[in-house]
Amino acid sequence: MRRMTQFLAATRLSLVALALFLLAIPAAAQSPNGPSDETAALQDLLRQGYQLENEQRWGDALTLYEDAVRRFPAQADLKQRFEFTRMHYDLGRRYRDPSFLKLISSLPLDEALDVYVDVLGKVQTYYVEAPNWKQLVECGCNGFDVALGGTDFQNRHNLSSSAPAIQSLRAELRQALAPLPIENREAARQAVEMAARLANRRLAINPSAVVLEFTCGATNALDTYSTYLTPAQLTELYSQIEGNFVGLGVELKADQGTLLIVRVIRSSPADVAGIKAGDRIVAVDGQVTREVSTDQAANLLQGPEGSTVRLVLQGPDGQSRQVSSRRTRVDVPSIEDVKIVDSSQGVGYLKLTCFQKTTTRDLDEALWSLHRAGMRSLIIDLRGNPGGLLVTAVEVADKFLEQGVIVSTHGRVAQEDFTYRANHAGTWRVPLVVLIDKDSASAAEIFAGAIRDHRRGTVVGQRSYGKGSVQGIFPLSTGTAGVRLTTAKFYSPTGSEYAGKGVIPDLEVRQAARPVESSVSTLKTNEDPWMAAAIQAVRQGQMAKR
Repeated sequence: MRRMTQFLAATRLSLVALALFLLAIPAAAQSPNGPSDETAALQDLLRQGYQLENEQRWGDALTLYEDAVRRFPAQADLKQRFEFTRMHYDLGRRYRDPSFLKLISSLPLDEALDVYVDVLGKVQTYYVEAPNWKQLVECGCNGFDVALGGTDFQNRHNLSSSAPAIQSLRAELRQALAPLPIENREAARQAVEMAARLANRRLAINPSAVVLEFTCGATNALDTYSTYLTPAQLTELYSQIEGNFVGLGVELKADQGTLLIVRVIRSSPADVAGIKAGDRIVAVDGQVTREVSTDQAANLLQGPEGSTVRLVLQGPDGQSRQVSSRRTRVDVPSIEDVKIVDSSQGVGYLKLTCFQKTTTRDLDEALWSLHRAGMRSLIIDLRGNPGGLLVTAVEVADKFLEQGVIVSTHGRVAQEDFTYRANHAGTWRVPLVVLIDKDSASAAEIFAGAIRDHRRGTVVGQRSYGKGSVQGIFPLSTGTAGVRLTTAKFYSPTGSEYAGKGVIPDLEVRQAARPVESSVSTLKTNEDPWMAAAIQAVRQGQMAKR
């Protein structure tokens, strides 16, 4: 059985046990003249989120709550809305995923239960904390509870007119599961089989579909980053690690009910078609994107290799245009925008977008190219870098550190405890500045943290995301799907935990928002305070050495 470990996922979602949450405005200190600015902002966020939930715009709601939780980490109300929204979002993704629909229609009940037991076995063996079997079954029931109320699930299983029967099933399930002493995997299997058969008798729901909802509910409840992976999601994750996928080659962001293009991969089909960062997708193959959810609009862009998609785009100037593009296999570069940004001072620059299998090789090529161009100092831009492979982060850091700890990991089992150290050979000694922002996560934090702790360079920007755990990817023996589990936590060279804290920059940069496309082809540093601060740090370092 193939296992891919040491993967630091960028997914930023969480889940806990859930019944039905009601919107509640949290209490907060108020002045005699009315609510504080913070309370008003919090109430406004909750109202916006609740509106998105009512419109079933789960992707947009999830983005809003994710940012809100980071802004107000102590507010349980926001965390509840975030968790509830994530369950609906994941459900929608599964039920619009042909690979998952094929799986539930072809998987017999016994094999579905084998998948469930297989997942629990991997949790028992690899997960960073010892499992609570009773709690995992309860969380699976919560997941199935949400599925019963989901439009996609109801349509698939012909439940749209069964509201009273659904409520009756919910109550009956919880009453049946509550007294069961579930103390091992076999007991969990028996409880889930009972639930699946009961749902089939009461509402004629495919019992395998019920088992898989219990499976998803259990894995997603473990922590922020652990999750069940459909066959297509597993394939997509491997493609991300390898650095290639089938598609147009654009990075999208949900923005004001539309799809905003924030990045176009160089030489991709989108690039060839003239699609630019800052464009908004108005329609896909005649389907107006404002008439569907953001998730559904994004799904319209997917398709088999060689197929063509017709897009209506709206540029930043408000002008619309039509383009056609053919979906092909796209190689994703992990290093972009390699250049000398200040020839008089020999300041080199490169943007490191992710840590994938090809990154170390790509970085070698970029560094030697800059060296031949006269590089005397280097700016590495990690803004927006969501992470990737732990081993790649170590290899990249090792290119700039001669010795010492790069990162250490600690898990529940001994094989997850490891200390990664730098080796002297092949070290680049060029003065270094590293740019980070609030979206720099996981492997990006390992690199930036190692550079900061060893005083090897200057870290400039904003406090990073604060992801501090390692995930392993485990294919399942049945069903061609997989599971991603947190296997360890990682710590900085000085022993500090990254989770929830991130990397604090040496030089903080404040900015309300950065440009959609942070190009540094010219030194318009007034448009990019990060670059202005980075170049100033480089020049000060050069002056100090004279």
